[in-house]
Amino acid sequence: MPNEAIALDSIFHALANPTRREVLGRLGRGPVAMTELSKAFQMALPSFLQHLQVLEKCGLVRSRKTGRVRVYELEPAPMKAAEHWLEAQRTQWETRFDQLDAFLISQKEKQNEN
Repeated sequence: MPNEAIALDSIFHALANPTRREVLGRLGRGPVAMTELSKAFQMALPSFLQHLQVLEKCGLVRSRKTGRVRVYELEPAPMKAAEHWLEAQRTQWETRFDQLDAFLISQKEKQNEN
């Protein structure tokens, strides 16, 4: 499996979880310390850290440690890769639907001629 496909798999795996999507939504407003970020979620800290690790592993977020504080922020490049893949799929399906529409119109016109 090509590296690009593996990367997309890990991105979509990360996005499949509602907690991780909420984390990304919060980080969309700017970097935040892990302790502050975890306050919004009703789960044990080790469980929350697992979500952050998944997001960091696939590259959607990055962290830096300053003293005893770990700050997380969004990394937009992987999201762009997923966006490009989705756009290609959307374009392909729009083309197929346009072809189907044209076919159905031609069939209806043939039927009306008879």
